[in-house]
Amino acid sequence: MPETAPQGGGETPRAPAARLDLGAASHVGHVRSLNEDRFLVAPESGLFAVADGMGGHAAGDVASSAVVQALATIAPAASAGDLLARMKAGIATANAEIQKVALARGTVVGTTVAALLIFAPHFACLWSGDSRIYRVRAGRIVQLSRDHTEIQSLLDRGVLTPEEASAWPGRNVVTRAIGVQERPDVELDHGLLEPGDLFILCSDGLTQHVGDREILGLCTDAPDAQGACDALVSLTLARGANDNVTVVAVRYLGPPGAGPRDAAGPGASGS
Repeated sequence: MPETAPQGGGETPRAPAARLDLGAASHVGHVRSLNEDRFLVAPESGLFAVADGMGGHAAGDVASSAVVQALATIAPAASAGDLLARMKAGIATANAEIQKVALARGTVVGTTVAALLIFAPHFACLWSGDSRIYRVRAGRIVQLSRDHTEIQSLLDRGVLTPEEASAWPGRNVVTRAIGVQERPDVELDHGLLEPGDLFILCSDGLTQHVGDREILGLCTDAPDAQGACDALVSLTLARGANDNVTVVAVRYLGPPGAGPRDAAGPGASGS
């Protein structure tokens, strides 16, 4: 996993007061020869991410690596707002680097990103493209991100029904990505953490094969965050895995000193 490096400026950084249960898994799948997915698990800075190099575009792995490496250089911040600002700046830096690669190669290069910030008691999600962020809380799963895809746009406008969308030929067309435009086009959601919250970040290689209810079920049955990631990737592989698949799981157990009962939830475990 990438290591963080010091970043100057601002107030004296402090580590976010949080106990976390973490997991990650990535697989090339059964069809592609190269894994263009990249992920970040950096609890020391409170940042987590999944990036999926644009399928069919040259140097997709270069693009996804640029985003993850930019986020990996962010040091612990003094506040949630400070960390979010650094996160946005890192994505902007990666966007510029990817555009330079695209210009040099004379082709389109891009990557999705789904990024999570944990600075207890706050969390924030940033995303661009169709990599997703879910939250499992109190036995329910909610997709916090919203796909930036042609098919989601058609669904939002009522042009297609969910049944029609499942067979739509352009269902994999992404309408936003890092590196494709001069400035990164990202969306933001944020809120307050509750002990037991489980966040799932994933590339579309997972959601092409595994539904939301199945994600909830596997996460509920898993003994810990790593077990959830392993189970999700295993099911994807069993169903054909026609794309790279990557999953990162982050469970918030509570502030330091909180016991397992304070962080009760499906699959919760103490440290």
